[in-house]
Amino acid sequence: MHALKIIWDPSKGLELGFFTLHYYSLMWIIAFVLGFLIMKRIYKNEGQTNESLDSLFIYSVLGIMLGARLGHVVFYQPELFKEDFFSIFLPFSFKGGFQFTGFRGLASHGAAIGMIISMYLYNKKVLKKSVLWILDRVVLPVALGAVAVRIGNFINSEIIGKATESSFGVIFTQLGENFARHPAQLYEAFCYVFVFLILFFIYWKTKKSEQEGFLFGTFLLLLWTVRFFVEFVKEPQGDEFINFAGLNTGQWLSIPFVLIGLYFMFIYKPKPVK
Repeated sequence: MHALKIIWDPSKGLELGFFTLHYYSLMWIIAFVLGFLIMKRIYKNEGQTNESLDSLFIYSVLGIMLGARLGHVVFYQPELFKEDFFSIFLPFSFKGGFQFTGFRGLASHGAAIGMIISMYLYNKKVLKKSVLWILDRVVLPVALGAVAVRIGNFINSEIIGKATESSFGVIFTQLGENFARHPAQLYEAFCYVFVFLILFFIYWKTKKSEQEGFLFGTFLLLLWTVRFFVEFVKEPQGDEFINFAGLNTGQWLSIPFVLIGLYFMFIYKPKPVK
């Protein structure tokens, strides 16, 4: 019956004796390390200092992680504000007894907003160029990081797809199920690889990288177009408080990002430098 299906039952993480490093956390670490290495090469190409690169790393980690966590809670799990407030910011749950949970529940829409805000603050305090200058460059590592995070979701058996009879189906044993689902996390990860490669090519090989806002707009358009279509095979991630016209919360939240991307690609004109 399940001859063509993949039975998925990984361990929780790497046992380090006194501590278990969950694979999801490990993929976030990999995402930030790869991002740092990519930005190091870009900053060298742009003649920026190592000090400004170090500051960028700190602003990115704080902005993306806080944004991703708050985005999930606001859009999908708002009851935590009343029921378990400190679990929003800490890797612990206090409801029904103290429990280490790790950082679970991170929304990509919130991560994007957090990234934009943190890059605005970083530019104002450290870089002093333009917000779009840094956004045009930081989207490269962010796109690659999105690949790592979705692989982490797959390992964690979360953000699962709908049931399927397809040969691509995966049986997530840890969920106590014996039927196959779409590996929606891997669909996204696979597509995000191409988002990264397209951005990488534009930055290093074309003159379009000199058009302020173009890379940032391309990132928004591609990433959230992928997200929009993959949502059709995903299960709801929480309270779908936006759900009409056949579209779910993730899809409605993706549409503004796509439109903003189109604006920066084809309409936006930078103000002339005085």
